[in-house]
Amino acid sequence: MDITQLILDDHHEQRRLFAILDQIDDGDVASLAAVWGRLATFLEVHAEAEEKLFYPALLKLGEGAGGKASAASETKDAIKDHNEIRDAVAAVAGHRVGTAAWREAVSDANEANGDHMAEEEREGLTDFRRQASLKVRHDLAVRFAAFEAEHVTGVKPVDKDPKAYIAEHS
Repeated sequence: MDITQLILDDHHEQRRLFAILDQIDDGDVASLAAVWGRLATFLEVHAEAEEKLFYPALLKLGEGAGGKASAASETKDAIKDHNEIRDAVAAVAGHRVGTAAWREAVSDANEANGDHMAEEEREGLTDFRRQASLKVRHDLAVRFAAFEAEHVTGVKPVDKDPKAYIAEHS
């Protein structure tokens, strides 16, 4: 087991759930609400697991990849991205499910999340695969999987100050 693969698997599931939403008729409000509820919860649990487990390890072991000069710059950007995703997810709640405004808000969340995943896959995950041993990656994967399982019903969304996060975990 490898934490970088678990994160990639989560990214695939996030993309899959956004694609499912695209295929549900606007009038099927119950299905839209159910799938969105699952996705919104999954996005936050995934972000919290990364913030508790992956990024602190990346800050200790990483050296920078994908155009970033350091693990700190990768992580700072990722925390900022998570805040933007949280804000986009929260904005969806301000619209009636199935409406054009709701669809647009979901699309905004998809865009924020997609941009983040692409950067993370190119930067932090690549950096960690290059720098962390298989044992470290395995041990973190076990903790990551356990965290997500323990919090399957969700966690409270809390924005984090990127600079303070880096200072606390460096």
